[in-house]
Amino acid sequence: MECLTFNYPAKTPLPECSHVGVVGSGDLEIIMVPNDQKVINVEVNTSIDGFADIWEVVLERFFEANHYAMNVKINDFGATPGMVTMRLAQALEVSNTHEYAQR
Repeated sequence: MECLTFNYPAKTPLPECSHVGVVGSGDLEIIMVPNDQKVINVEVNTSIDGFADIWEVVLERFFEANHYAMNVKINDFGATPGMVTMRLAQALEVSNTHEYAQR
């Protein structure tokens, strides 16, 4: 088991908390929580050791395009980079959907 941390710049707080996915064979869970620090803090807990470079590339690519200030916790059980990107997008969509539903 490996725990990785990453930080990226942010512009505006995430609208709402979100939680997607489940920790299971080939999948992952993502929890996003807004913060007011103008930074994206990412913690990855993965069952697969030795892939820090891959995580860095996938996360950097995603957060270059998405600048919400938030704390992100990812609990991984062997998800592919494509699945990681899909779940991140899904979590962001859930957060934005909650914001619009409250208006």
